[in-house]
Formats: sequence, C-alpha cells, structure tokens
Amino acid sequence: MLSRSSHRRAPHTVSRRGAALALAGVAALIATALQSGAATAAPPAPQKAPGAESVRLTSAQRAELLREADADTAATAKALGLGAKEKLVVRDVIKDRDGTVHTRYERTYDGLPVLGGDLVVETSPSGTTESVAKATRAKIAVASVKPALAAAQAERQALGAAKAEAKSPDVTRAPRTVVWAASGSPVLAYETVVGGLQHDGTPNELHVITDANTGEKLYEWQAVQNGTGHTVYSGTVPLTTTQSGSSYTLTDGARGNHRTYNLNRRTSGTGTLFSGADDVWGNGSPSNLESAAADAHYGAALTWDYYKNVHGRNGIRGDGVGAYSRVHYGNNYVNAFWSDSCFCMTYGDGSGNVNPLTSIDVAAHEMTHGLTSNTARLVYSGESGGLNEATSDIFGTTVEFYANNSSDVGDYLIGEEIDINGDGTPLRYMDKPSKDGASKDSWYSGIGSVDVHYSSGPANHFFYLLSEGSGTKTINGVTYNSPTSDGLPVTGIGRAKAEKIWFRALTTKFTSTTNYAGARTGTLAAAGELYGTSSAEYKAVQNAWAAVNVGARASG
Repeated sequence: MLSRSSHRRAPHTVSRRGAALALAGVAALIATALQSGAATAAPPAPQKAPGAESVRLTSAQRAELLREADADTAATAKALGLGAKEKLVVRDVIKDRDGTVHTRYERTYDGLPVLGGDLVVETSPSGTTESVAKATRAKIAVASVKPALAAAQAERQALGAAKAEAKSPDVTRAPRTVVWAASGSPVLAYETVVGGLQHDGTPNELHVITDANTGEKLYEWQAVQNGTGHTVYSGTVPLTTTQSGSSYTLTDGARGNHRTYNLNRRTSGTGTLFSGADDVWGNGSPSNLESAAADAHYGAALTWDYYKNVHGRNGIRGDGVGAYSRVHYGNNYVNAFWSDSCFCMTYGDGSGNVNPLTSIDVAAHEMTHGLTSNTARLVYSGESGGLNEATSDIFGTTVEFYANNSSDVGDYLIGEEIDINGDGTPLRYMDKPSKDGASKDSWYSGIGSVDVHYSSGPANHFFYLLSEGSGTKTINGVTYNSPTSDGLPVTGIGRAKAEKIWFRALTTKFTSTTNYAGARTGTLAAAGELYGTSSAEYKAVQNAWAAVNVGARASG
C-alpha cells in the first residue's frame, strides 16, 4: 500500500541428484544472520567469484527447474537435517549466469503449513549446496497437531481483533491449523483471515494468528499492501493494446496479457475491461476515465520491462503471466494497493476524484509488492514490514528513472506527482526520510513497533546513500541533502549497481522474517557475489548501512 495507515499492525547438501550437504563462506553467514542479531562486523567472504548475476529464464526453463527441485524435495529435506515430519514445497527458482541456482521453499510439518519456515537453498553448478537462508533457526516441532481450542473460538477472537481495523469485518477464510514459527519457538496455531473494508475504504485482509491451545493472539498482519495514451502524469505515451474486430482493449499481449479495468467507483469485483473503437486512450484530464487507465497501463508496462530488462525477471512471479490493474476504485479514495488474492493493482482517484494515484512510481510501487510476495514474502509488520515497504519505494524510484519520461522525471521522491498531502509535497523523501514529519532516518531498537510506512525510512535512506552518497546533490533539477547518523560521509556507487544489489538480496537472501540486521547481511552477501568482497561496492554497502545506524563502517 502506498499511503500510511492510521492503525498499526500488531507485532508481535543437497545436490539435485543427492550429493552431500556442504556449507561454507556465505552459507554459514546467511544461515545464522539473516533473521536476527546485530549486524556489526563484515561477514566472511563468499567463495564464489564476483559477477554472479541472475539470468533471464523463459517460462519453459523456469518450469523445468521447478520440476527438478520438486522431484528432489525429500532428498533436500534430509540433507538439510529437517525432521521426519517436515516436508519442503518449492515456491520459486532463480539461476545465475555461472549456473548457480537459488531455490525458495516453504515448509510443512505433519501436513500443516509452517508460517515462518521458509528458506532459500543456493546450489552450485556441480550440484552442491553452498548456502541456506532460513526464516527461523528454531527446530520445527510441536507436541501435537490436534488443537485443544475449537476453531470457532479462534474465529471469534480474530473478528474481535479486526474491529479496530475494519468496518463490518467478516471471516473470509475459515481458520486453518498451522505451525507458527515466525516469532520464536514453533507453536500450533490457527490462521484466520478477516475481510471487510478498512476505515479508509481499502479492502481488509487481516491475518490473525491464534495459539490453538491457549487462545492467545500471537500475531496479526495486513495482506493488502498499499499501498497512444494521453495520461494524467506522463504525457502522451505509446500503449500496447489488443484489437478484436473493430474495437481495441487495454490488453497488453506483449507483457503477459496485463489488462486494465474500470471499477467505476465500485469497491469489489474485477470491473469492466477498457475498450474503444479507436486506439487512443484518454485526453490527459482526470475527468476522462481513460486518462488514469492509460497511466496505470503505461506504469505496468514500464515496470514489467524494467524487471525483465534490468534484472532478467519475466513478470512478477517469473512465469511470464501478467497481473491486472483496476482503476477508479471507490469514491474519493486516496490510496492504491496490491492484493495477492486477485493478483492485481488497484488505484483510487484521490481527494475529490481529481488526483488518481496512477503515477509511474506509484504503479511500480504496487507491482513491486507483488514481486516481494512471490520472493522473500517479507511479513507486513515489524522490521520486515518496513523492509517490504522500502522495497516498493526503492523499485518505484528505479522504474521512474528507467522510464526516462520528460513529464515525470526520475527522482528520489515518492508520490510527488499525485499530491496526496494536498499541499504539493511528496509522500516520502529517500534522501532524508524524516522530512515527511514521521519517517525515521536511522535504525533504532524500537523501530519494529512503528507503522511500516515510517519504519521503511532507514532502508530508503540506505538506498539513496548507496546510490548517490551523502551531502548536497542536484539530480534532474531536484536538490537533495542527505545526512548520516554517524556524521561521516558516504560515497555512492551509482543507482545501477545499488538496484542490482537490492534485487539480488531480495530474491536470493531475504526471507519472510528478515530484519534490518539481516538486510545488511543479505545486501553484503549480494554485493560480494556481484562485485567481490574487497570491492568499493562492498565497502560502500557497509558504509551506507553504518550511516543509518546498522552495523559498522568498512574501517571498523
């Protein structure tokens, strides 16, 4: 989700062919540090040579790698030392230029989903496991998988918890029994999903975790993440559409058949696919419903192209299938959001229905929530929630630069075009996040209790410093002045390298429970693999994190 919520979410070797497990270098580093602990000293040097960048996989190539991994899940689980009742479920796969494969798994225990049990296994070209990143280091085991608490009691508790978050909450998914492992020792629990609408009109999809034996609420998080066209913000742009007979539709056949629909002020359903007798969409005015649709369609195409051309990812899920966009959600709805349940982006029209939230960085921000949901799955609460939001801000920014659009030039401001504050100011600032009056410039021990849109500040600040460095600088007509928490300068390495580091960390190092210390560890591992541990880029990552109070400088 793009804007801030007024309600805070409660915190709370195997080869594919059976070779022996071998953990070394980055392996031990990631397995012990991605989830918890202070990030201070630099991690051990990775064993692989620099230049380990992911390659673009066709849908068929990706499907074959997934099939191979799925066929070996039992052997992988055994080699990783998992218990007899634990099984692995393959969720994603990424392949590097040198043949290294990163496979992301979910876990089950005695047939139950393990929430917070996800892990990433890095396998060398020879088939040896080189590293494992786990969301939890705890042994997965519970005394019994039979709940002492009736599911109806968990449902009542979840509805009670949702009353503060939603109008007319209702249970949209019956409580399911799970093993909760994301916040300490594994516990048998119920997961209940509560629907309805949040107080600002955003759909509600609140996940409530209840101890299945004691009835205690263990955790909750919000799954809805806010969050030729004549466009409102980007000028006249080319759009890829589809002709059927004598009419055209906003269907992008070149990008996974992404479609753009008109909700026409409704708050549910898919809406009506935009169509017309000509292939001209909108007139640049918000009063023309096609104008915002052109913005959303254009932003989705840019984001697809960015991830494909810069990072080699073929769509949000990596499978070549496009999400879809819905515009004109609700009435005077001042937000935009991503929803996993519909695999779609949704945009309101802003105050007075005259400022649709469809600018380039907003579209990329929402689409990136989908990427995160299909890779690291950073839980949308606590420090991992802040990193989730920051990831969308980071790639919303890089897509805007990638677009190279003269009507909406690249900058390190979030939502500067949509006037969400009503006074012409951006929603967020990456060079000094506290300029918005609430975001945090640097990490501190209590930052996990802050709303995720504010706790994203240190990661946004880190990315700006890593890209551009500290102090005063003017880029595309915007002047920035980025401070550091330790008063020492940071020299940037350029946005092109910084975005590669963050993407690799997100897709191959981060897990659902990664915190700021883990983000430092993951980005250092990514920088080491891409550029070498003695490189200027590796040292810059250390220094940029130190400048937001996470870990030490390269000099120690």
